[in-house]
Amino acid sequence: METITFLVRVEPGEDGYHVASCLSLPGCYSQGETVEEAIDNIVEAIQAYTESLAHEEAGDDASSMRLVNVPSALAVA
Repeated sequence: METITFLVRVEPGEDGYHVASCLSLPGCYSQGETVEEAIDNIVEAIQAYTESLAHEEAGDDASSMRLVNVPSALAVA
């Protein structure tokens, strides 16, 4: 199975949980009691988000769609 790498941000939330967001998928958020749990949960949220997009686009002409790889200037410190 092909994998895609997404950049996610994990920050402390107001309620003591850790909030994770996927920067390239607007509105794709999750949380967890630990950083690890927040990351596990955002992975599930990204999977659900992208599956939803695939279903929405299923009616489009698939022959006109292409996946592209774009080099990023962003670096993780």
